Amino acid sequence: MDGALRVGLVGAGPWAHRVHAPGLREHPGTRLAAVWARRPEAAEALAAEHGADAAGSVDELLDAVDAVAFAVPPSVQAELATRAARAGKHLVLEKPLAADPAGAEGIVQAVSESGVAALVVLTRRFAPEVRHWLAELRELGGWQGGTGRWLAGGLLAGDYAASPWRQEDDGALVDAGPHAIDLLDAALGEIEQVLFARRDAHGLWQLVFGHRGGATSTLTLSLRVPVQPSLVDFAVYGEHGCAPLGSRRTAARECYANLLDDLLAMVRDGRTGHPCDVRRGLHLQRVLADVLKAR
Repeated sequence: MDGALRVGLVGAGPWAHRVHAPGLREHPGTRLAAVWARRPEAAEALAAEHGADAAGSVDELLDAVDAVAFAVPPSVQAELATRAARAGKHLVLEKPLAADPAGAEGIVQAVSESGVAALVVLTRRFAPEVRHWLAELRELGGWQGGTGRWLAGGLLAGDYAASPWRQEDDGALVDAGPHAIDLLDAALGEIEQVLFARRDAHGLWQLVFGHRGGATSTLTLSLRVPVQPSLVDFAVYGEHGCAPLGSRRTAARECYANLLDDLLAMVRDGRTGHPCDVRRGLHLQRVLADVLKAR
């Protein structure tokens, strides 16, 4: 790979403004080359802010870049990411991959056939403290169960409260669920069963998972609890006692920079496998579908 990786950004909403665009501009190995969004004026404003071009169409963006980062609703990402992968572009994908497992399977198939690198923005998995925690858990072993809480007020007020897909009945599960489920799954082994799932009238989810190897875990999740800052904590327990994930939280922009480091290494080495690649995204999509069936 000669020079910086030229990346196109699809989407111009709050997350694109806060993380994707500045992250791509600031990383020494990437260049934000083009922006496309459904609203041309939004794409033009974001592109101008970061020294990029505003693309007039998705095809125009694809012609100008080596990779594409997505900051759009899941149903939109499924279609456009498949097109980008078939055009030979590396991908930075949001979670969940799609609106349903079929859409996620389409992305995975396109990525597999084209051989491009593709990572999912499971933000906390790229945080040093989470990587250290998971490495310690793997070294010790013997974990029998775990708990997680992800409680925030993001759907009550603020930029994301205006997002239609997040405001749907299952919006909190679809938005924050992949992050929380991914952490429990990575800590205790692959989730094979949804043993219990309930969402109350206030949007509070209570979930129980069964993991490969026999461990179980519980997750409480909501984006309609007025807490500031958000309450996000995880712990596992077993023959070595209890191992909580520390309270330190690396900023999203730093996590995104670490993701780009990994993507660039994959592109350079011609690798497609990674703990947060599209196959991971498909697994999480299937767990979400199982939760919705079990509720």
